[in-house]
Amino acid sequence: MLSYTDLTPGTEFILAGEPYEVLDYQFVRMQQRKPSVQTKIRNLITGKVVAHTFQPSDSLKEAEIEKETIKFVYEHRREYFFQKPSDPKSRFQLSEELIGDKAKYLKPNIEVVAYKFNEKVINVKLPVKIDYLVKEAPPGFKGDTATGGTKSVTLENGLQIQVPLFIGEGDIVRVNTESGIYTERAEKAS
Repeated sequence: MLSYTDLTPGTEFILAGEPYEVLDYQFVRMQQRKPSVQTKIRNLITGKVVAHTFQPSDSLKEAEIEKETIKFVYEHRREYFFQKPSDPKSRFQLSEELIGDKAKYLKPNIEVVAYKFNEKVINVKLPVKIDYLVKEAPPGFKGDTATGGTKSVTLENGLQIQVPLFIGEGDIVRVNTESGIYTERAEKAS
């Protein structure tokens, strides 16, 4: 059991039957009152962030969150199929609701981390940066910097992003999956 002073950032616990993670922690002691802990916590299933105050009388159960590396295989009718990297026969599917906005960054054979609570996948975490092949890129013209020197390109998974004018078809670009922004060219097309 966790006491209210154990709720440091990164601690995972169960509140009202659902797993939460502490994002921010502040110990507060007001005059002639019992000390308390003000926290910002994130629901690991829904992703919703809420503020919550814990008292000395509160005791919480530690959440048993399992982390497992899985490999994305393919998408079919808004169902996303994954497998364990070492066992291709162990395929399973996750719904679009669970994957959420991260679905647009998925590409075949990419490894992600699955978070499991009570033997059920509750969330997936992508690598911060992923390399993609540029499928379609309009030509960049010299001196065409009135728009900030960027153009829109289509990547191998259908995602469209803004990149600098020097990026061409066949280049491999690195994209930040948290912000959705181009970070660098990983490899130039030959």
